[in-house]
Amino acid sequence: MAAADSRAGTERVAPRWQDPELPVSDRVEALLAEMTVAEKVAQLGSRWLGNFMGHEAGDDAAADAGETGEEQVEKPQVAPLEDLFEEAGRVPLEEAARDGLGHLTRVYGSRPVSAREGADLLVAQQHTVVKSSRLGIPALAHEECLTGVNTYGATVHPAPLAWAAAFDPELVRRLGGAIGRDMRALGVHQGLAPVLDVVRDYRWGRVEETMGEDPYLVSMLGAAYVGGLEGAGVIATLKHFAGYSAARGARNHGPVPMGRRELMDVILPPFETAIAVGGARSVMNSYSDIDGVPAGADPWLLTQLLREEWGFTGTVVSDYGALAFLAGMHGIAADFDEAGVLALGAGIDVELPDTLTFGRHLEDRVRRGELPESLLDRAVRRLLTQKVELGLLDPGWTPEGSAASAASRDLDSPGNRELARELAERSVVLLDAGSALPLVDTDAGRRAPGRIAVVGPCAADSRTLMGCYAFPNHVLPRHPGLPLGISAPTVVEALRGELPDTEIVFEPGCDVREEDRSGFAAAAAAARGAELCVAVVGDRAGLFGNGTSGEGCDVDDLRLPGVQAELLTELFATGTPVVVVVLSGRPYALGEVHPRAAGLVQAFMPGQEGAAAITGVLTGRVQPAGRLPVQIPRRPGGQPGTYLQPPLGAHTQGISSVDPTPLFPFGHGRSYTTFEIGELRVSAGDVPTDGEFTVSARVRNTGARPGRETVQLYLRDPVAQVTRPVRQLTGFQQVELAPGASARVSFRVHADRTAFTGRDLTRIVEPGDVEVQVGASSQELPCRAVVRLTGPTRVVGHDRRLTTPVDVTLEEADATAR
Repeated sequence: MAAADSRAGTERVAPRWQDPELPVSDRVEALLAEMTVAEKVAQLGSRWLGNFMGHEAGDDAAADAGETGEEQVEKPQVAPLEDLFEEAGRVPLEEAARDGLGHLTRVYGSRPVSAREGADLLVAQQHTVVKSSRLGIPALAHEECLTGVNTYGATVHPAPLAWAAAFDPELVRRLGGAIGRDMRALGVHQGLAPVLDVVRDYRWGRVEETMGEDPYLVSMLGAAYVGGLEGAGVIATLKHFAGYSAARGARNHGPVPMGRRELMDVILPPFETAIAVGGARSVMNSYSDIDGVPAGADPWLLTQLLREEWGFTGTVVSDYGALAFLAGMHGIAADFDEAGVLALGAGIDVELPDTLTFGRHLEDRVRRGELPESLLDRAVRRLLTQKVELGLLDPGWTPEGSAASAASRDLDSPGNRELARELAERSVVLLDAGSALPLVDTDAGRRAPGRIAVVGPCAADSRTLMGCYAFPNHVLPRHPGLPLGISAPTVVEALRGELPDTEIVFEPGCDVREEDRSGFAAAAAAARGAELCVAVVGDRAGLFGNGTSGEGCDVDDLRLPGVQAELLTELFATGTPVVVVVLSGRPYALGEVHPRAAGLVQAFMPGQEGAAAITGVLTGRVQPAGRLPVQIPRRPGGQPGTYLQPPLGAHTQGISSVDPTPLFPFGHGRSYTTFEIGELRVSAGDVPTDGEFTVSARVRNTGARPGRETVQLYLRDPVAQVTRPVRQLTGFQQVELAPGASARVSFRVHADRTAFTGRDLTRIVEPGDVEVQVGASSQELPCRAVVRLTGPTRVVGHDRRLTTPVDVTLEEADATAR
């Protein structure tokens, strides 16, 4: 952006909004004052030149509907979303940006391009945006970044559910930082992550994208990821605000039958924490409606709560097509123009991925006096603030300079892969070692089997290691024949590398989702001819029905997909010991599998380094440290079944014939050593409702191997003015200990951490007894005590304590803690 003009020998003075010496707010107001109404409206829009939405998924869905011959449910009389995007896609960028443009959508992440090719595209598009408008304001470029930069050839990290299994905020912060630095090098300004939806029903397809079923775990990991991304100079986007994960029947985009209290106590805390602690600068609305009010048109949610109560000053961006849904799906607006007015009034600032409802009709409404210009100014001011902060309005900014290091950037660098490996290893959960694990144990005299049969559809497919927002699953299926673009060994390949002297034979047995049993006989024969069978079953992620997990891949129940459960039954019948590895994006019911398995391992889509992590756990090279961020159900029905339940949601004896008791509880995970948690200490028995107390316990490695234990603190409010959970996670800390070593883990608990939403929908700290429980899972809690909160009931707000600080005191010189 030139600051001078030498034509006719005159020097042009840069406008105030280009002066980097001025405060950000002054520059924004100076620019806003220069803008016409049309230029303001243009900043609220976006353009997606590489849009691929609906092409594969929509065609498949239509074909499936035509083949079944089933009666079709009446649909809203509105063009399908993919058709709307296709229509928007016919608008040249020059035309879309003639008055300016807010965002450029997924330049790197829409089709397979190298970093250099993507940078060339971005530079060209930015030049078009700058040259097409009077003021020459660059666009803000955004990309998906849930499991790494979502572009061809970039490292595919573990899915967020795997981050949660690691129970390590600092590791997740490092991940966010690494992803952010790659994005910044590419000239990308905003990342559409993290997902802060708290799991309420495991059948929902997007469970893999979440960080589990507990609000505090999601809060701490989400804030850590945000801190890493924002620390690298990239805007983090919190999604999906709010209630998306609680849709009725676990259906994608479904209505959310939730009261305000559950929303405030379970769903909203991760967003609040990611803003207050992590420093997030953007929020994306949910597609769903809550009790009939769509999130994208809810001024209570987007303005009163988010901005007036929480003090959020960043941007609210729409989820893709969500504003068009206000008219086309929710039916609360007569047309797209009216939908745009509702969304703008509620607090949406920028429409993604293309401009469908924030069009030039807004300019006409302002001129006719039907829409206050102040609403436009409110939204534009927020976006311009970010453009100033990012340097886009500095006089020296150029499209080439913004992506200057992209061509030389290694998006799958050794450092990235090492981080992916570390997180993958930390995320694998040993549910039960059984009789066969670890496969190699020199202390016990156990040698690797001479012949192992590896069976299952997830054993030789690299894509089953990755989530639906990993590029190989998100975009590559639309480009058949292209390689993955990264090195991602399969479980079979990793096991052969791990055990070079063992004969490894492989049979798939069946497909992940197809009901074809023709491979059962060969799989059973391979198992009978081996000393041990390793069965790898689970999911293959995809989009909108093109996978068994992922966006739009919801399920009726929690049986293993396809005929995989039947395959396991055939393998168990051979008499060969069978170690079962579940490689999935959601927990599946394993009540019939566990008693017959010689070992049971859960891995939640651990990314391109995941196969080596899994085989490392199987052989014992890797000491398992993962803990369950979601429970493993015993039976496939009776949903939802998360641990966060009031008494009547958790206990049914004599009340109901449906038993919700999980097979493995939240927080569960074993290792190849043993730990003992005890010697509970509480600093005070009586604590004021505005006071603080310390809870500490001693954890000791009582086994023969080094290992990590996750010490978990839960609180229970036995008597309150509304029903409260049986227990709720309030703090956690992983501790790494050498054999025989111990440490004291101390949690500093402010009374604010007991706050809940009362009958009048205000958040309160109530006097009375609070039960303190410390242990290794939500059901393994050997340490218990009672603290009495005294004094008046306190009303608390956004300034309350949101976290529980933890201190670790090592009691042995050779112990280390993280």
